[in-house]
Amino acid sequence: MSLKPDLIDLIYLVAAILFVIGLKGLTKPRTAVRGNLIGALAMFIAVVVTMLHQDVISVTGLLVAIAIGSAAGVVLALKIEMTAMPQLVALFNGLGGGASVLVAGAYLAGNEFAARLASGDHFSDVLTATAASGLIGAITLSGSLVAFAKLQELKFIKDVSFPGQKILNLVLALASIGVGVLVVQQPGHANLWYWLMAALATGLGILLVISIGGADMPVVIALLNSYSGLAASATGFVLNNNLLIIAGSLVGASGLILTRIMCDAMNRSLWAVLFGTMQSGGSSQSDDDVYANVKSTSADEVAMMLEVAQTVVIVPGYGMAVAQAQHAVRDLTNKLLEKDIDVQFGIHPVAGRMPGHMNVLLAEADIDYERLKEMEEVNSMMDQVDVAIVLGANDVVNPLARTDPNSPIAGMPIIDVDKARTVVVVKRSLSPGFAGIANPLFAADNALMLFGDGKQAITEITKAFDES
Repeated sequence: MSLKPDLIDLIYLVAAILFVIGLKGLTKPRTAVRGNLIGALAMFIAVVVTMLHQDVISVTGLLVAIAIGSAAGVVLALKIEMTAMPQLVALFNGLGGGASVLVAGAYLAGNEFAARLASGDHFSDVLTATAASGLIGAITLSGSLVAFAKLQELKFIKDVSFPGQKILNLVLALASIGVGVLVVQQPGHANLWYWLMAALATGLGILLVISIGGADMPVVIALLNSYSGLAASATGFVLNNNLLIIAGSLVGASGLILTRIMCDAMNRSLWAVLFGTMQSGGSSQSDDDVYANVKSTSADEVAMMLEVAQTVVIVPGYGMAVAQAQHAVRDLTNKLLEKDIDVQFGIHPVAGRMPGHMNVLLAEADIDYERLKEMEEVNSMMDQVDVAIVLGANDVVNPLARTDPNSPIAGMPIIDVDKARTVVVVKRSLSPGFAGIANPLFAADNALMLFGDGKQAITEITKAFDES
């Protein structure tokens, strides 16, 4: 099926506008679902029109492909737990990068490239885009697979660092770029140089991510998402597809902006993220000194404190995701609201394993999004909070970030739960967070530790509160 160029441009323009509208919708909770559907519609239009116009596939084949893809999407939507969403996002990023590598490689092996090469046509701009697509895509693919393995806590993947790693990263980066230049300068051997560049970039992606600790995964996921968009945009230049350029640019730009926000929330530099130098540090105090005055509590005691409270703030962390306690949190929230107790949620930008991890989990539990407050907003009211419940969070509420300039998290913005009248920390043990340092909040005068599984502990508090 052949469509007129003007009609193709018009359809692509409509799809591009829909992408922008969909992205705008994702900025607000009330319009997020609609924005997601609009974005999906735009992508559907783009894929169908491109496939049919380029005669890539027959109508029957297109329908079969759509059916297979839709079935896979339905299975993922039904089978993947919300707690595994970071892993799924990492895989999606990797697949996007891998697709860019394959598409750019297919162009070099195709008839169009061979014809242009035989005619002596000068097309360094296309070759530059091809090299960029392969380079960024390969880094995204391998880096995302390593991120997935880390998030999945696979035994064969650990934080790896060794002497000279930064130098090796630099050498691989320069070598990848150098071979990419050869792709442009020696088009007759472009296939050879391209796949060598892709191999070097794959190794670079592995080394960049493998040294990064779990606490930094939200930043890594945001950055890899940006990379996948940039790779797609470069592929758009290879294929002369304006819509792919626009869509990839939107993803790349939004991912970079989100990465910058994440970095600011962790007091880290974007440069450190780009070169894989984000690592955990050691404790500046001994655990025995920090935890000398820890006080434990019970669900019944917490319930009694909640009975006389007027304002409660719940600060969720990765522990809530592991325990899948979001539904138990919703039940407790509803019970408190029935007694006219104000309940708010303090959301740290990097809590969990991906950007917006806590927001996604709480939204799944049908908790009113208006109750989710950003760090700055919840900190401004913390000294008026009667009870702050920390559920599975650690480093993002560690006061050492404010008080100890030698701490690995020094200067990192945190949620100031220690300023609440009473703090209840729900945690399995006193083990450190991803930063590997003790948390003096656990032994603060106004803090109580409720040891146990997050879901079970919140359920017991709800039961005790309901029976009181």
